[in-house]
Amino acid sequence: MTDLRLYDTMTGAVRDFVPVRPGHVSIYLCGATVQGLPHIGHVRSGVAFDVLRRWLLAKGFDVAFIRNVTDIDDKILNKAADAGRPWWEWAATYERAFSAAYDALGVMPPSAEPRATGHITQMVELIERLIERGHAYTGDGDVYFSVASLLPEPGYGKLSGHKIDDVHQGEGVATGKRDQRDFTLWKGAKPGEPSWPTPWGRGRPGWHTECVAMCESYLGPEFDIHAGGMDLIFPHHENEIAQAEAAGDPFARYWLHNGWVTMGGEKMSKSLGNVLAIPAVLQRVRAAELRYYLGSAHYRSMLEFSETALADAARAYSGIEDFLHRVRNRVGAVEPGEWTPKFAAALDDDLSVPIALAEVHAARAEGNRALDAGDHEAALTQARSIRAMMGILGADPLDERWESKDETSAALAAVDVLVRAEVKRREDARARRDWAEADAIRDRLKAAGIEVTDTADGPQWTLLDGGGR
Repeated sequence: MTDLRLYDTMTGAVRDFVPVRPGHVSIYLCGATVQGLPHIGHVRSGVAFDVLRRWLLAKGFDVAFIRNVTDIDDKILNKAADAGRPWWEWAATYERAFSAAYDALGVMPPSAEPRATGHITQMVELIERLIERGHAYTGDGDVYFSVASLLPEPGYGKLSGHKIDDVHQGEGVATGKRDQRDFTLWKGAKPGEPSWPTPWGRGRPGWHTECVAMCESYLGPEFDIHAGGMDLIFPHHENEIAQAEAAGDPFARYWLHNGWVTMGGEKMSKSLGNVLAIPAVLQRVRAAELRYYLGSAHYRSMLEFSETALADAARAYSGIEDFLHRVRNRVGAVEPGEWTPKFAAALDDDLSVPIALAEVHAARAEGNRALDAGDHEAALTQARSIRAMMGILGADPLDERWESKDETSAALAAVDVLVRAEVKRREDARARRDWAEADAIRDRLKAAGIEVTDTADGPQWTLLDGGGR
């Protein structure tokens, strides 16, 4: 048992987290269906569960983190055909785009990233088990899962709360189905589509079968956490549970679901035409600022997008960054220290990132007061704590990934060298009592958008739009 408590969608309650194996945590995150460019709604789950993974690692757990890629799907096939491109090329192109988006936002690479097309054998074996146990059947070249075969209770619908008589799979009418509540495990081959050989004929996998096969291939028949967006609760995750339990496997102990990114109260999606692609957003804010924004709300809440909210998050992140730079420039190197007890308690309480971030900003305010008062030791202590906390959240401004890849930081560093040379000339002029020259240097800097302030620690410069050293 750990101090960590997580909201489990299955039970509808926050539960103490107890892993299957002491000291080890196994997580499966439903990843991308690589049909097009990733938008900020797609990658929110990557950021949210990256924080969970980082916190578990910080608490000393060995973490196996699997995030799949769905690279065969009706939408992929249709879009590739409309564009006149091979389906595999289309999928590979957008898989790279998703990988680039995750990397840009500092999401740790998964322990493994299996593709659906690489696990056909495991899917076939799973379907054979379901047929043998009386939970699946063939019809017109397809294979279907029999939802009614799970009766009596607990049966079907325990994750989503759907009543079995009200189930609609969204697959349309299929002639081979015995019951329209059933869902497709394997789709019979169609002209022009990719297919693989099976005991019941050539075809390709159904969506829900892919994840069960990949979960169990990497994490076993019982594992700790299955995660994904709340839009996957039904039918995808409900149908995963149905297959796994029908095959006799315990499957996931905890089900975690993140909220949507919304615009005007509606889920961000391509069909609504309100997509914000990651490359486009990164032209307006830095990657670290976008990461901060996407991770700043509680993972289960809806995140209503607006340009104002994005700008506010960027300013909040820049305020943390500015404080750390001030401490580093005045005091010296700032190594990560210890997070505060309130920060740890917040993350242990179902990853309450907003409360954890309040601790970060409280430390920044205290550190700024200490710095202004000349208490460098207290300021350094707060800065080190902030680095530790922001590191858990994946957005430590002094982490080399953000400083080395952030063009703004690189530009500030270059400007800092030039401005300090001018400030040194001004100090030399003041020492010679050449007030005219000293004032002229300060005026030139101000005309360039740089203000110099004389402090007890010597002259400090600040960009007039808020940045500074």
